[in-house]
Amino acid sequence: MPDLTAPPWPLAWSVGVFLLAGAVTVAGSVRLAGLGDALADRTGWGEALFGVLFFGIVTGLSGIIMTVVAAATDQPSLGYSNAVGGIAAQTTAVALADAFHRRANLEHAAASLSNLLSGCLLIALLALALLASYIPETTIAGVDPMSAVLVAAYVGGLVLIRRAGAQPMWQAIATAETRPDVPHNENPLNRHPLRWLWSRFTVIGLLVAAGGWLVARAAESLVEVTGLTAGFVGGVLMGVVNALPETVTAIAAVRRGAPTLAIAAVLGGNILDVLTLVAGDLAYRHGSIYHTAGSQELLATTTSLFMATTLLGGLLIRQTCGWGRLGFEGVLLLASYAAMTAILAL
Repeated sequence: MPDLTAPPWPLAWSVGVFLLAGAVTVAGSVRLAGLGDALADRTGWGEALFGVLFFGIVTGLSGIIMTVVAAATDQPSLGYSNAVGGIAAQTTAVALADAFHRRANLEHAAASLSNLLSGCLLIALLALALLASYIPETTIAGVDPMSAVLVAAYVGGLVLIRRAGAQPMWQAIATAETRPDVPHNENPLNRHPLRWLWSRFTVIGLLVAAGGWLVARAAESLVEVTGLTAGFVGGVLMGVVNALPETVTAIAAVRRGAPTLAIAAVLGGNILDVLTLVAGDLAYRHGSIYHTAGSQELLATTTSLFMATTLLGGLLIRQTCGWGRLGFEGVLLLASYAAMTAILAL
């Protein structure tokens, strides 16, 4: 048995770690969907804000660990591409979840002020991260000042989303296919005490996060053993594993009749993935992680920015039915991710 603390490992072991971590995140995320729906109702936060905040943190823990471990072991490009590649993969999850929403386009049913504002926050954070790569490199105690700007923008954005939800100045037009964010009293989890729900939510979230360290080490091994680029391994392979929690959570939420939570879970995970770059910048001790981004990493960042804008456009236009049971945005999301993957594989 190879030393799990010292890659590279044999190719079979690296692939096995990826598959095992994926199975753990899928199983945990299905359970998180039900617990999150119940907690959103019991706390009064609502599906959209709860999804952006708590789902983003819990389902993003594995991605944070992947990026931190990669950056700390002098693989900053791998850590950077994992974060932005995860955003692209998670945004594609909206199109996959839409396929499970039979009645109408998912973005039509889940349109809400909180989700729209969350999309705006995601675009702003991605733009700041991209901007950091082009500003002359400056660090304070080894940390790029843009990391502090990203954290401040995140906190400020959450405050604005919360205030807008309490006193909305804009409202989506309700249609026969709109699924409002209302408590689901038939959810059997609502019978459990709030403390029980929180404890289960935390434990399962930690279980989902536990695979992050091994996934990062397996990714380093794949780069060394196979000769694949860090951009492809981080942006596609690690990105897919990073996106599995949000993908399964979104599909499970749709099947439970909570489309608002499905969109919010994806947006929340994406927002936290941008902040994952801050964690990677702190872990990388040789300068700014934003300036380690090469052409492949910047391609993934720009693609993620385009896909986030496309999703926001879908939420605004609210197409009832579209191409092949998907809205125009679903088709564009799938095409964008496929194109990015093909280019990174070259």
